Amino acid sequence: MTRKRLVVLAMSGGVDSSVAALLALERGYRVVGITLRLMPCQDRAGARWCCGAEAEEQARAVAQQLGFPHYVVDGIRHFERHVLRQAWEEYRSGRTPSPCAICNRHLKFGLLRARAIELGAEMMATGHYARVTHHPGGPPRLLRGRDPAKDQSYFLFALSREQLSLCFLPLGDLSKARVRELALEHGLSTARRPSSQDACLVGTKGGFAAGLGQRFGNEPRPGDVVDARGERLGAHPGVHHFTIGQRRGIGVALGRPAWVTRIDPRTRQVEVDTDLSRLMSNGLVAERANWLVEQPAPGEGFECQVQVRYRAPAVEAWLHCLDSSRVQLEFREAQRAVTPGQAVVFYDGERVLGGAWIRSALS
Repeated sequence: MTRKRLVVLAMSGGVDSSVAALLALERGYRVVGITLRLMPCQDRAGARWCCGAEAEEQARAVAQQLGFPHYVVDGIRHFERHVLRQAWEEYRSGRTPSPCAICNRHLKFGLLRARAIELGAEMMATGHYARVTHHPGGPPRLLRGRDPAKDQSYFLFALSREQLSLCFLPLGDLSKARVRELALEHGLSTARRPSSQDACLVGTKGGFAAGLGQRFGNEPRPGDVVDARGERLGAHPGVHHFTIGQRRGIGVALGRPAWVTRIDPRTRQVEVDTDLSRLMSNGLVAERANWLVEQPAPGEGFECQVQVRYRAPAVEAWLHCLDSSRVQLEFREAQRAVTPGQAVVFYDGERVLGGAWIRSALS
């Protein structure tokens, strides 16, 4: 009798990973569920979802209901080192991080992948809305999810090709509505649960950046809010409270809408302007590129579509490789609020070619 292939499934305790488990079983895989514990509960008094206690309980209940083993892996130190601390360094440098992309590479497909190998698993599965196709003799291909409203391929660009080769994404061809329907049809205990996406990044009074400041900041670093001429408009408690393009919570009243147009971590100045055109950029420079296709040689260039943040539409651009890790992009049409620290992901239609981390916008 042929032994079924073993899949290790990352379980968040939400409906997406629960249905991913259901589909993996229906396709004939043996499943082992693993939930990452990312924060100690004492850090989130009264918020059991964020510390992982409720997520663990929900994931365990689904595993028992569907009849496969479930384990909890302690990822607290990894999460703090690779996600939280790195995100804080970005914020305090006046940049806006994309922690989910980092977490996917280092924890969900890093730490959990190591555990999967220990268990003898052949594949690693998650509840992401994206697709991976495998081709004999060729590299795996990362594709957008079928549902454009839920596509999460943007957050997976930083995976290595080796990680991608072991990747199984059962929800890639489904809509969120269909996932809910399947959960209800099979009576899963998580069928009506709200989405758990980003649950590990919320729950702190004042928001994620403020929570990181409380956790890692040695002392307050206030500064000035200024206009485009450098004239002082008010004060702020720290540059980590701001992001390029931000409109609300700036702390100054100008009588009409204003946006954050520049953050200077050296002088701790946050510049705001009522002129929306000052947020427009013709291109960007990005660093630490990660390629899921054959890496272009320095000096090469090609046309592609790029996405400068999650939920932003993909736009046509010319990509020029500056060296082995840096690229420059020129947009066909100027883009708004290109934000240092965020990821820019390169696409050829539905296929993810790679991505990089935005260093600066080109005005």
